[in-house]
Amino acid sequence: MKSLLLLVLISICWADHHSDNYTLDHDRVIHVQAENGRRLLVEAEQARVFSYRGGNVTLPCKFYRDPTAFGSGTHKIRIKWTKLTSDYLKEVDVFVSMGYHKKTYGGYQGRVFLKGGSDNDASLVISDLTLEDYGKYKCEVIEGLEDDTAVVALDLQGVVFPYFPRLGRYNLNFHEAQQACLDQDAVIASFDQLYNAWRGGLDWCNAGWLSDGSVQYPITKPREPCGGQNTVPGVRNYGFWDKDKSRYDVFCFTSNFNGRFYYLIHPTKLTYDEAVQACLNDGAQIAKVGQIFAAWKLLGYDRCDAGWLADGSVRYPISRPRRRCSPTEAAVRFVGFPDKKHKLYGVYCFRAYN
Repeated sequence: MKSLLLLVLISICWADHHSDNYTLDHDRVIHVQAENGRRLLVEAEQARVFSYRGGNVTLPCKFYRDPTAFGSGTHKIRIKWTKLTSDYLKEVDVFVSMGYHKKTYGGYQGRVFLKGGSDNDASLVISDLTLEDYGKYKCEVIEGLEDDTAVVALDLQGVVFPYFPRLGRYNLNFHEAQQACLDQDAVIASFDQLYNAWRGGLDWCNAGWLSDGSVQYPITKPREPCGGQNTVPGVRNYGFWDKDKSRYDVFCFTSNFNGRFYYLIHPTKLTYDEAVQACLNDGAQIAKVGQIFAAWKLLGYDRCDAGWLADGSVRYPISRPRRRCSPTEAAVRFVGFPDKKHKLYGVYCFRAYN
């Protein structure tokens, strides 16, 4: 009977603390659990945070410990941040801290540090965010034999766009698809990013690679060539295919850029080589596909003039649908991959800010 009463009292104390643990001072928080229960608790105030390429973000993480279990603190507290991969079986080391010893890994070097707003604050600050920083991060706190974790998702403002090269549709294996996105100032999109784009109205009937190795495509208006007219809207899943041998298109993701995207005012139309040189003469470079999509989606860029892009395609961005441009929808219109030597168009340039 005494044991049952003790467990009831413990449960009440734990539930009462757990509901108020964000308002209590860290030195007043005490976790008590029977037998082999946790004496260390790690929590994230937000499960998801939002930012953009080039910005800064704080991934929230705090830990609460039972001082009666750890005494005066003979064990050093170890804080470790890792990034979860798409298959969740591997983790990428980001940052480790133990006392005065701190270590940063890979592309995060020089860009991450602990916020340290209080003694129990394990929040991680990431500066100068890149497209590759998107994903889920794990905060792990270890003290002696006790440890606990929390997971925070970092989401980036941006745009998903379908892509295929000059060779035509269904010509990229997974590795080539990854490189194709990088070449266009983008990264291969995740399923979550494609799903959010579908919810935002993206409709594309050709299947493309995603970052987890799956092949999918988003349909908002069901029709016969795209899974059937009587099917429901959704993200169609082809499943997982051989990354070396199977060939599809790809869905890319890009975000804000640090520079100026613009249509070059030029007295004459240009061949592809002339377009490249014209941008160079203007102190810029010929723009990439990811940059025209970012300017269109994130900046509302609108221009009814078809222009060359770096991959040899010709496109133009329409944010305000109108007759003779894009009468029914806002979109980046695709003209095609014209003959580089003989066809004449304008050109879109990009000048990066230092």
